[in-house]
Amino acid sequence: MSEQLISESRNKFREILLTWFKKHKRELPWRGIDDPYRIWVSEVMLQQTQVKKVVGYYERFVKRFPDVQQLAEAPLQDVLKVWEGLGYYARARNFHKAAKIVVKDFGGVVPNEYSTFRQLPGVGDYSAAAVLSIAYNAPFAAVDGNIKRVLARLFMMETPINDGRTAKQFQQKADELLDLDEPGVFNQAMMELGATVCRPQSPTCLVCPVNVFCQAFRSTRQDEYPLRLKKEKVPEHYMVAGVIYKGNEILIVQRPLDGLLGGLWEFPNGRIAEGETAEQACIRYITEVVNLSVNNIKYLTRVRHAFTHFKIVLDVFECNYHSGEVKLNGPIDAKWVKLTSLHDFPLPRATHKFLETLIH
Repeated sequence: MSEQLISESRNKFREILLTWFKKHKRELPWRGIDDPYRIWVSEVMLQQTQVKKVVGYYERFVKRFPDVQQLAEAPLQDVLKVWEGLGYYARARNFHKAAKIVVKDFGGVVPNEYSTFRQLPGVGDYSAAAVLSIAYNAPFAAVDGNIKRVLARLFMMETPINDGRTAKQFQQKADELLDLDEPGVFNQAMMELGATVCRPQSPTCLVCPVNVFCQAFRSTRQDEYPLRLKKEKVPEHYMVAGVIYKGNEILIVQRPLDGLLGGLWEFPNGRIAEGETAEQACIRYITEVVNLSVNNIKYLTRVRHAFTHFKIVLDVFECNYHSGEVKLNGPIDAKWVKLTSLHDFPLPRATHKFLETLIH
């Protein structure tokens, strides 16, 4: 096929896709705006999270922190509380750090230069391309999971979609397709196509506006793509947590700011060792983590929770403070609080799963 025909085909693809998107796009609160900060909020939240879950969080977040200045000035605990339940909390911590830098170094204006924006905490290739193309009409092709899936089927790509080593190949295809006149709209159209039509299972190929260009559809092999590396079985960890009562207060501890669930508050907890009971593990962790002695320990409930790379089965116990002063081994802070005050703190989803049982 000549370069001219390839070019004409790409132009037709862009024209058809953009026409479809402008007519059929979902109405979302971050669309149709040119505020780089709010577009940035949406893109941070949409990483690893489905649109339907993000909408409510986005609206609450921009109401509480309507601009980058107010986000930068807010305590991290307030940011984590508004983010609570959305998961992947490093996104919130990095966004908060980045906001401080934007205010301090750029006068509160989100940078419009790729390399500058890309250097901010939490900003990767996808975020930089998405935010700058949508907010500033900058000519960068965004490549997320939805777009990878579209590209894999369009070109019948034999490269696994979940292999980090193949990122450049997907980026190259996206760069070739990008509409340089409307890069932000084009990126959104590709995302929308992947989210609503070119879905992971049961893609609705017959109503796809660009199916004539799709090699997988023309070969009736769309269900074979994208290719994926087989994932290892997700490990399951058995853990315990201890709710310690001292009068009408209970003890909560804060996780280190870096790492899983960084900055959130929880009850002293840990993994059950081989050969010990859940109750023994609970008493041991209370001693090791907060240096307290407890008594009257009793089983409360069991909850299950899945993280990205592992699952936990958490047995929860209630007990009474007996003796000792809090000394922390692992957590960075501890507080004795009333049960009714728990909702003031950002808590992990696993904790929320037994909170009602605890309160009632």
